[in-house]
Amino acid sequence: MPAFPPPPAAAPDRRFVLGKHLRLTILTTAEETDGRHDLADVTLPPGSDTPLHKHTRYEERLWVVEGEVSVWAGQDTYTLGPGDFYTITMNTPHTLEVGPEGARVLTMSSPAHFVDLIRRAGTPEAEATADTEWDLDLFGRITTEIGDVILGPPGMRPADLPEGGPV
Repeated sequence: MPAFPPPPAAAPDRRFVLGKHLRLTILTTAEETDGRHDLADVTLPPGSDTPLHKHTRYEERLWVVEGEVSVWAGQDTYTLGPGDFYTITMNTPHTLEVGPEGARVLTMSSPAHFVDLIRRAGTPEAEATADTEWDLDLFGRITTEIGDVILGPPGMRPADLPEGGPV
């Protein structure tokens, strides 16, 4: 197999952090795909997790590059490792938990919304410091605007939702 040179480094205006929760490099934006999808290279710290939530306007696709990510989505429960792929369909309650070594994941949303969320609520990596926190109020306003619904705190699973409760 021929050896190809590495791709060029991402421009600084395509790198963001969300406090200590994630580092994201934008690979493809909504503007570049007429809104069809976006693609991000996301690095997550060991043991990090998300609140139980759902996306009402887009699907989320995950491809694990490094590490492990456990996914609880509707009735499904999986631990994904390098090379594993999973699609979280719209309106599916889900949560993610990163393994003890952290993880690197390619994340695609379609139609495109996730990259816009991080671009608007995150901090450009060039401006971030070790003490950079994320603005939870701003994050909450933007998630509501793009149709994300928080269903419960980190650690809550879809099976924990009350029968006939919000889904």
